Amino acid sequence: MSNPSQEEKAGGAAPAPGRTAVATLAGTTLEWYDFFLYGTAAALIFDKQFFPSLSPTAGTLAAFSTLAVGFVARPLGGLVFGHFGDRIGRKATLVVSLVMMGIGSTLIGAIPNYDSIGFWAPVLLVLLRIVQGIGLGGEGAGATLMSMEHAPEGKRNLYAGFPQMGTPAGLVLANIIFLVTNVLMGDHTFTSWGWRIPFLLSFVLVAVGLVIRLRVTESPSFNRVLEQDEVVTFPLAESFKVGFQRLGLTLLAVVANSAVAYVFMVFALSYGTKNLGYDRQFLIIGVTASAVLWFVTIPVWTKFADRHGRRVMFIGGSAAILVWCAVFFPLYDTGNNVLAVVALAGMGLIIPVTHCVQGGIIADTFPAHVRYSGSSLILQTGAILGGGLAPMISTVLLGDGGSSAGVTWYLVVMCAISLGGAIALFRVVPDGPADLAEPPAEAVSPV
Repeated sequence: MSNPSQEEKAGGAAPAPGRTAVATLAGTTLEWYDFFLYGTAAALIFDKQFFPSLSPTAGTLAAFSTLAVGFVARPLGGLVFGHFGDRIGRKATLVVSLVMMGIGSTLIGAIPNYDSIGFWAPVLLVLLRIVQGIGLGGEGAGATLMSMEHAPEGKRNLYAGFPQMGTPAGLVLANIIFLVTNVLMGDHTFTSWGWRIPFLLSFVLVAVGLVIRLRVTESPSFNRVLEQDEVVTFPLAESFKVGFQRLGLTLLAVVANSAVAYVFMVFALSYGTKNLGYDRQFLIIGVTASAVLWFVTIPVWTKFADRHGRRVMFIGGSAAILVWCAVFFPLYDTGNNVLAVVALAGMGLIIPVTHCVQGGIIADTFPAHVRYSGSSLILQTGAILGGGLAPMISTVLLGDGGSSAGVTWYLVVMCAISLGGAIALFRVVPDGPADLAEPPAEAVSPV
């Protein structure tokens, strides 16, 4: 791929990097708001609303199972949106994905509970969760590509990090609205029907996001693909030409971040309130404050990556996550509010070190004409193996005994796998002070 100025000429449209970066941040924030809103509700509300006949443990497991359904649907969304993103463009597919997420979340807020329609309540919940998953499956890789492919020279990691900031921003937005609604209504009213309000607000937020997203220009990289007639019929199949070793190592390198993040953001809420006696509002505030740390540190780390390369930063961050996972639950299990804040804040500071550049690492695995399809495949497979199953696996490991030791070992093993994958990956891929707009030939050939 040539540099941004050449792509501008090829595409015939002047890209606006800053506007595009903000648009991708706004869009991913709103989509992750919808997704995390569901995760918070699954941890605290849905067992009572949709699975009231089950025991507390079984109800929590059932609620987390519906959370996992969204992750299972994400690869389908990634494959479909990735295919059309490589064939008709990034912009149109991202608009559709945002609409799908908004519709899914809004309708979740309108579903009658189990007491009203019985079996059909969880069925409708699962179906709408699938809609959410498909929508988010199209968003994750596409937003990163849209921002990264507009990036000025030497700022590729910084711009690829803007959509990654949407993850903690969406969590903060979801938790704040969830918390404010809960405080204004009181626990009883909120648990009964007030939880629906944050979901219904999705309609308004998505409308705002669409106005922002429709104003951006198409990716210069995709314009160049069209100009040079490089569109392929089956981009996903073509993306496998990078080699299974490269694909496998990239997947291993990123899988732990998703698992750790969802244990921190979702499982810790349920476990902390039901097993350790923490106040629900205290934990929501603690997770939200930690997500703010996550958000504000992403630009710091992406600038570091542009100046010094991603290798040392990503491997060091992978090691740091492993260490913190070993101490997170021992601190959390004390029941001490101060130590719980330390545990949560540590996650907020360490997770972004690898999270901020993993989208760029995945994207740089593939050439532009198959980048959306290939990136979606890696990103969504990692999301299932990591984040989608993590709350459910953690609940099973916790069991009726209530010991978090099994959860700690689960996270440590996942982190060790990713650390090994990252070390091996950077032995076979290039890295430097600033990544090239197009991976060199040897970076995309079979290895």
